Amino acid sequence: MRSSTIRRIISTREPSALSFKDGRCRPTRVDELVERFGVDGKRASPVVPEGKKNYLIDIDGTIGEDIPNEEPERMATAEAYPDAIETINGWYDEGHVICFFTARTEAVREPTEAWLAEKGFRYHTLLMGKPRGGNYHWIDNHVVRATRYSSRFTDLVKRKVEIEVFDDE
Repeated sequence: MRSSTIRRIISTREPSALSFKDGRCRPTRVDELVERFGVDGKRASPVVPEGKKNYLIDIDGTIGEDIPNEEPERMATAEAYPDAIETINGWYDEGHVICFFTARTEAVREPTEAWLAEKGFRYHTLLMGKPRGGNYHWIDNHVVRATRYSSRFTDLVKRKVEIEVFDDE
């Protein structure tokens, strides 16, 4: 949607979110989204409030050991990266939306959820079935920022880089 205006904050009823109170995983929800309307007055997809982010974070090789789907028995004992736990939980505490987006299959959802809980990750959603193989190019009508993980989680910094975009000017 090219032109839209922000109208008001709305509550959502997304029961897939999680909280970890007393070390136990409990359902919660993402409470606030900003409702938008196009210039034609029709409702558009809502967005997160100003200053908040939707983090989509891979699991294998990003927040812990890189375990292929062909070796699911290793998933339960995989090491988590401590800096990932601290950074991601900090984002969660700041009110950002945390979604783990993994190429793991639905067949290993339960051990994946158990591993995330055991390691202490706080998050809202877990999406399984991301395409395998890397070289991702995400096309969306919302702002998309990409950060490639290579060795450790730190505070994010801004750098000028060259990106590919549509020639729509």
